[in-house]
Amino acid sequence: MIPNMSFEITRREFIIQNGKLGMANFLSNPILWSNNPILRFGLVTDSHYADREPMGTRFYRGAVDKMSEFVNVMNKEKVDFVVHLGDFKDEGRNRDPAETLQFSRKLEEVYARFNGPRFHCVGNHDVDSIVKTQFLDNIENTGIPNGRSYYSFEILGYHFIVLDANFNVDGTDHFFLEGDNWQNPNLTRKQLEWLKTDLQKTQKPSIVFCHHPLFKYERNGKRYHINEHIETQKILENSNKVQAVFQGHVHEEHLEEINNIQYITQNAMVDFQGIENNSFSIVDLHLNSIYLNGYKRARKQNISIGQDRGF
Repeated sequence: MIPNMSFEITRREFIIQNGKLGMANFLSNPILWSNNPILRFGLVTDSHYADREPMGTRFYRGAVDKMSEFVNVMNKEKVDFVVHLGDFKDEGRNRDPAETLQFSRKLEEVYARFNGPRFHCVGNHDVDSIVKTQFLDNIENTGIPNGRSYYSFEILGYHFIVLDANFNVDGTDHFFLEGDNWQNPNLTRKQLEWLKTDLQKTQKPSIVFCHHPLFKYERNGKRYHINEHIETQKILENSNKVQAVFQGHVHEEHLEEINNIQYITQNAMVDFQGIENNSFSIVDLHLNSIYLNGYKRARKQNISIGQDRGF
């Protein structure tokens, strides 16, 4: 954590726009760039909460206790913010929209106990038997206008981008109750143009969050990556600002470096029974590395970043 020094406003005044605390401040103060991370955030994905019987490795009801443990640890560690990478909730066997909304609201009540900014990516299971607007209306992304499924924010000299690939090719929202194909995720031309512009506007090192992988990921004959993954990679690379991309969806840990950007997927919280099988991480951002401090099933790993990107 950054030392509690007099020039620091508070760690909870989180949207630091207009360069109030940029990288120059850290680089000019050796105390801040020693062994202490510039910032820390909590990372969790694929909680899939629903009041239904287990299926395979997925123990849906256990998500409430697991999320409670995540929030308690994040509060104790006083991380700067938390991010859920999507598939926040699931649905019941009868796929009733009213019941599905209750699942989302119940888990959001637990997630909201975090004492600081919290954010969501939209996952494919978040638009299963409810439409995207219903999901967004029942969760909060701190400081972000209601209804935004992709957006950006800035904290402690870093720029963070949240993407949403739950679109059809024509730009309409995915809604799986009506038969849309979960293996057909798209960012859409509109969002890609927004992404390019958003990166052009910032001068800060950037981190991207997305439920779906932004690199090629196939398993057992199924595809998990977005259709425009190559084009998206080029936008991130050409910005010369993006250090890493964090993703969920695949329910396993994977690390792949593509043209000096680290693409990192995380274990699913929902898998396996009991909080002893929980999985989440604290991410420590340093100038030239990311330390993944994994809890329980999540591994601990140090990842080099930024060597060729001017940071």
